Amino acid sequence: MTDSADRPVLHDPELLQQGNLINDVRVDADDGAVLEVRNPATALLRELAEAGVPVDASPRRRSEYSYDASNYRVEPLAVAFPRTVDDVVAAVAACRASGTPVIARGGGTSMAGNAVGPGLVLDFSRHMDRVLVTDEEAGTVDVEPGVVLAALSREVERATDSRCTFAPDPSSKNRATVGGAIGNDACGNHSVRYGRTSDHVAEIDLVTSDGARLTATETGLRATDPADSFSVTRAEALTASLARLAQENLSTFRLELGRIPRQVSGYHLENLLPEKKFNIARAVVGSEGTWAVVVGARMKLVPKPASALLVCLGYEDVVDAARDIPTILEFSPAAVEGTDEAIVATMRHRRGSDSVLGLPEGRAWLFVDLDGDAPASVRAQADRLLARLAENGRLVQGRAAADPAERASLWRVREDGAGLSSRLASGGESWPGWEDSAVAPERLADYLADLRELLAEHGLAGVMYGHFGAGCMHIRITYDLRSEEGREVFRTFTRRAAELVVRHGGSLSGEHGDGRARSELLPLMYSPEVMAAFSECRRLWDPVGILNPGSMTDPDPMDAHLALAGVPEREWRTSFDLRPAASAGTDPWVHAVQGCIGVGRCRADSGGVMCPSYRATRDEKDSTRGRARVLQDMVRGARTVEEGWRSEEVREVLDLCLACKACSTDCPAGVDMATYKSEFFDHYYRGRLRPLSHFSLGWLPRWLKLTGRLPGVVNAVLATPLGKVAAAAGGVTTKRALPRFAGAREWRREIADAGARTAGGAGGEDSVVLFVDTFTRGFRPEVAGAAARVLADAGNTVECSADACCGLTWISTGQLGTAKRLLSQAAEVLDDSTDRPIVVVEPSCAAALRKDLPELVHTEQAQRVAARVRSFAAHVADRLSAGWEPSPAGPVPEQAVLQTHCHEYSVFGAAAQRTVLEAAGVRNVVDADGCCGVAGNFGFEANHYDVSMQVAENALAPALRATDHDAAVLTDGFSCARQVDQLDPSRPGLHLAQVLDPDGTTAVGPTTTTRDRRTKGTERPS
Repeated sequence: MTDSADRPVLHDPELLQQGNLINDVRVDADDGAVLEVRNPATALLRELAEAGVPVDASPRRRSEYSYDASNYRVEPLAVAFPRTVDDVVAAVAACRASGTPVIARGGGTSMAGNAVGPGLVLDFSRHMDRVLVTDEEAGTVDVEPGVVLAALSREVERATDSRCTFAPDPSSKNRATVGGAIGNDACGNHSVRYGRTSDHVAEIDLVTSDGARLTATETGLRATDPADSFSVTRAEALTASLARLAQENLSTFRLELGRIPRQVSGYHLENLLPEKKFNIARAVVGSEGTWAVVVGARMKLVPKPASALLVCLGYEDVVDAARDIPTILEFSPAAVEGTDEAIVATMRHRRGSDSVLGLPEGRAWLFVDLDGDAPASVRAQADRLLARLAENGRLVQGRAAADPAERASLWRVREDGAGLSSRLASGGESWPGWEDSAVAPERLADYLADLRELLAEHGLAGVMYGHFGAGCMHIRITYDLRSEEGREVFRTFTRRAAELVVRHGGSLSGEHGDGRARSELLPLMYSPEVMAAFSECRRLWDPVGILNPGSMTDPDPMDAHLALAGVPEREWRTSFDLRPAASAGTDPWVHAVQGCIGVGRCRADSGGVMCPSYRATRDEKDSTRGRARVLQDMVRGARTVEEGWRSEEVREVLDLCLACKACSTDCPAGVDMATYKSEFFDHYYRGRLRPLSHFSLGWLPRWLKLTGRLPGVVNAVLATPLGKVAAAAGGVTTKRALPRFAGAREWRREIADAGARTAGGAGGEDSVVLFVDTFTRGFRPEVAGAAARVLADAGNTVECSADACCGLTWISTGQLGTAKRLLSQAAEVLDDSTDRPIVVVEPSCAAALRKDLPELVHTEQAQRVAARVRSFAAHVADRLSAGWEPSPAGPVPEQAVLQTHCHEYSVFGAAAQRTVLEAAGVRNVVDADGCCGVAGNFGFEANHYDVSMQVAENALAPALRATDHDAAVLTDGFSCARQVDQLDPSRPGLHLAQVLDPDGTTAVGPTTTTRDRRTKGTERPS
């Protein structure tokens, strides 16, 4: 609408606010006239807002959805989050009217660029993620498109008492969705037994670009609602057109389509043939969102095997492994997966040597899953398989992994392959692009041998893993996508590789689809007649041409929209030393933030700790991936480095990052968002007023020096209403009880009573330095005494040091100048010319000294000290392996809830506490797998309290509710103990040292001693 000056006038600014468009329109303050429209999507989004469709066109949101897990970056106009099918219909109608492309998206894990596009992205994972009805008798489950595959399997198994499951299980199953699996015909690790997603569809509900609501079935197409006359007419017309298309191409479809198990490239039009019973549901699968938008489906169930056994086989190389595939398939395995040594080496380098358990000798491995009705018969089958493979002469070593922990460890190597292979332990990077080719299993070895020669010819290396039993290889290749020369090699090699796989009778794609990566190459695989049929079929479904343009037919070039192209070469100076991770010629900060390749493990709802904020909010912006994508757009789009460091979008996306460090371990690509947040905040707040909590909590060690002088007065004041006034004045929440402060001399009395001495001696063979950190001194001095006694009991001569600070609170709030100074002083104090272990009571302080010290203080002294640092749990676990047996004086609890501190988990590993507890006699250790939610300053900040409590509901709070009241609660981290006190004040969080204490003065149940009560809050919030 315009005024007399022909200027558009914004009559309802609230609508723009709903769509986050207020920053995209500049409005005259006097008459409401639109002076400037910065976002071309404004009119479209205003229409969506009026229809009630949740939509966001903010620059930050567009950055988050400009990427998937492929090599491509295409910025959308906006992102919508439909809640119902009606929302989808409204969104498609608005896009049809304006000619705006529509891109359906699930978990955003596509490696081919299927989930990015230039128009409106529909994210189904946010709201349309329900399992509706499980019908065991009919053998189907009714789902919405955004339900995650692993969640679907869990729900089916729950509803059927583990008699049935949902079979497709790609490595991304804990974040990939049903809609995405339908879009690209996902398969998974057990596809040898269960095939592709197309083998498991009964019906698919669709919305077409012209607004029809249709249901594709195994025998045809119908209107979803029989009373919808438009859809009835559309279904009849489309059915007739598809039947005619099949009739005109009978011989062509029969000769060229559906030839091998993993022929996923192109449209699956063979399912329209008479012998396939005109199975339109199967034909829709793999159409990559170019025919219609999937809004629901009835998926098929399969029986769940009663018994399964993983057999791991070691070979000299992947070609030898592939040559044994025909023999292995004779034993009817459920899965035959493989990986090479580069991925295993990277996992051990990044997560520790114990992260891969039970691997036999070799340089390439196959994981073979055998199943059956009885364990004995499955084991006998495994023995026969090993004997046959030994006769073949290629097997180096093989073994059955019967232990559940070994089985889980080995499968995780395979499942994290994509991320682990992107940044290898040996250095360099690898990328998708030719990561999904497939041949008949019996031709796999010859294909791989030829492919290795082709890689060498182009000066490239390939990291190989994938579905060996199905002939589908996921090969990440060391392309240089940052330079024009490297991108030309990428184009040339990919075309040659396509020609090679076609010569071997294979498919460009085996499960990831063609997308932007391979659609251009489809004419190499198919005749002009088939390509014409593909184009005609797409036109029949989408006559207006708005669904996922750039893929399948009339595709964009494979080297268009590459995410690494066009990033300015600039120097981003950082305090953290990121150079060890950087490649030649790339700025270390740029290289670090580009580490995220989009595999999306941070969006998983179970397993590991990452990412606690996403698990609480279910918002992409609060995932590690979402944050990384906004950072990537920062280094790409900022006009200057200074402007980049001032990015409001980055500040916003980092706001709910708990700096738990879990991503540095759990992310297969090794993204370390806690470090990036600290670095960014250090630059962002220079010359700006910081949040009050950066002073009250960020400077906490300074305040503890003061409170330690008059702890009684401080605690008495904080127990009055003035306590809440003081907390609010410092930006601290008034909903959380403040801890009681200890006197400055208390920790010294505890240490003296334990018989430890002040550090400074040369130390003997079993001498250790017990570093009593700020948190222990200021809040839990009794833990220092317990730790000293346990170390002495373990055979150590204990010397104590407390004359330093790790700078953790300054690191987490991005005050790196002070942090570096404190860490330098700590290195000076702790560098005593010995190599004896430095055992740190508080795990977060141990992690800061181990990891942050050498990254912020670039000296040999810092390296020496960091190498000596151990967490208390890690050190006593080492003593345990050396033969020490714990001898706690107090009664050992039958059950314990274990809340491992996130920094302990990420830097020292998660196994130590459980190992020690079990050795001490605790029979039932219940892991609260996840972040507690406090995370240092985060959970004490007023604006973060609610999210911190939501995070606690991920694991800690349910674990407390599910265990007996007399179960001990292990919280080595002080922040974890504070969260336990908030959730259940009657159950004190204990340090491992208190449970193992040979003195016996610490209670390990809900009844606390005088020492325990010191850590309780000053008051409960009203």
